[in-house]
Amino acid sequence: MTAVQALTDSRRGALRAIRGGGSEHELLDRLLDGDRGAAEALAERTYEMVFASLVKLSGDRELAADLTQETYRKAWSSLASFRRGAAFSTWLYRIAYNTFLNHVRRPALMQPLSEERAQASEDPEPDPEQTMGHTEISARLRRAVLGLPEELRLVVTARFWADVPVTEIARLEGITGPAVRKRLKRAMAHLKDHLEEPHRPDPDRHLDGGRGGVQ
Repeated sequence: MTAVQALTDSRRGALRAIRGGGSEHELLDRLLDGDRGAAEALAERTYEMVFASLVKLSGDRELAADLTQETYRKAWSSLASFRRGAAFSTWLYRIAYNTFLNHVRRPALMQPLSEERAQASEDPEPDPEQTMGHTEISARLRRAVLGLPEELRLVVTARFWADVPVTEIARLEGITGPAVRKRLKRAMAHLKDHLEEPHRPDPDRHLDGGRGGVQ
């Protein structure tokens, strides 16, 4: 399985997670009017996407669950800053992504990614036909993605691990759609080169720099 195939499989899972009836903006209007049920509906609609993305980023399901809860806490507390021009799920993914980065940038909490830990982590709801070879590719792919430069890492994880549309990524990054596609192309080239090599150092140590603050 190639890096493109593995990332595409992840994107299909994310797409299934955020499908559903109703309008995000309608739910947001109700939430701002004090409807707690709207918050539950928004969380139910987006939780699987957020959690699955954080599992892929962190390689640890228990940590991903904690980071998911932190993501929603931050989202609800800063809801007034949400701009209606963007999709709520896109805004939420950015908060989740930044929550993960802030976690690994804390010196007291930063832990190197071991080979055993990376290979043992599994995607949520794995395919019953998943093989050990697929698991190894997934672990190597995660390490390769985390080793990307920040601007490439964000577009790849947003596009393939959260199914954020190119137009939304462009709005998120303040660049054009073609620029997003160029970054994706560069990222794929990096991943292809990385996955063809037998070993690379732990990527988590590269996550203490780059852009992206807490929402």
